[in-house]
Amino acid sequence: MKKVRVGTRGSKLALVQAETVIRLLAERFRDISFEIVVIHSKGDLITDRPLQEIGGSGLFTGELEAALSNGEVDFAVHSMKDLPSEIPSWLTLAPAPVRADMRDALILREGYPCLAELPVGAKIGTGSIRRGMLLKAMNPEIEIVPIRGNVDSRLAKVGPQLDGVVLAAAGLARLGLTDRVTQYFEPSEIIPAPCQGILALELRKDDTFIMNMLETIKDEETDISARAERAFLRGTGAGCHAPVGAFCEHDASGITLTGLYGTEEKGLVRGSLSGEKVNAESVGLRLAEQLLQKLEEM
Repeated sequence: MKKVRVGTRGSKLALVQAETVIRLLAERFRDISFEIVVIHSKGDLITDRPLQEIGGSGLFTGELEAALSNGEVDFAVHSMKDLPSEIPSWLTLAPAPVRADMRDALILREGYPCLAELPVGAKIGTGSIRRGMLLKAMNPEIEIVPIRGNVDSRLAKVGPQLDGVVLAAAGLARLGLTDRVTQYFEPSEIIPAPCQGILALELRKDDTFIMNMLETIKDEETDISARAERAFLRGTGAGCHAPVGAFCEHDASGITLTGLYGTEEKGLVRGSLSGEKVNAESVGLRLAEQLLQKLEEM
C-alpha cells in the first residue's frame, strides 16, 4: 500500500485540519495510507513576543516548506491565512477544499453580552493588528491586549486575565468550541484576514501524483476566492500579520472582492471591486492598487 506523508504543525487545531484533509482523501483513495508528520514552526516555538516583533515572513510555514523541499513530507496542510503571499518557486498550492466559516468570533467572560456593551477599559485579547484596529473602531472604550498562543491557551485567559478574546470562527468550529462564542462579526463589520477559513495544501511543483490526488477534493468557489484574496494580499505588499483583510463574494455574474488595508499611523482604508470569476487574481491586484492609492492620499 502506498503511503503519503502529510506535514502539519503540532497544535491541536493544526492536527484537526490535517485530519480533515486526510479524511476527505481517504474516502476517495482507499488503497493509500496517510501518515501525519508533525513539524514545529518558528512561530510555535517563540511565544513570548508579538509576531510583528519576531519579524520575517512564513513564521508558521517555513519549516514545513523545508520538510517539503527535503522530501520529509509529500504535502503540507496550512491555515491559508498564515501563508505568505509568495511561496518558494519549487512549491505550489493545490486548489483548496471547501472553505469553513470566514468570520471572526468574540468570546467574552460570563455576564458580558456583546462588544457594544462592554464597560470602559474592558480588556480584549488578540494577536492581530487588523482585529485590534477594527475592534477599537467599533468600541473605542475597550483596551486591546496583544496575546499569543494556541486556541486553548487564549481561551483560558478569558476571566482570569482578560474580559474577552477574538479568534477565527473556523478554528473554533473545527475544535468543537462554538458554544464558547458570544458574538460573531459579519465580514462587513470586521473584514477577515485574506483566506481566513481556507486550508492551504502545499506540495512540490513537480509532484503530479500528489497534485492529481489533491485536486479531487477541491471546491471551485473556494479556489476562486483564494486566488482573489491572495492576489490582493500580494498586491498590497503586506505580510500576513499586517492590518490587511479581504473576503470574496460570489453570484451568478461573477465575484465581488472587499478589501481592507492600512497602517497604525494612517489608519485603515477599504473598498470593493467586482469582476468575472476567471479574472479573480486581476480583481485582487486592481483592488490592492486602488487601496494603496487611497492610503497614499490620506
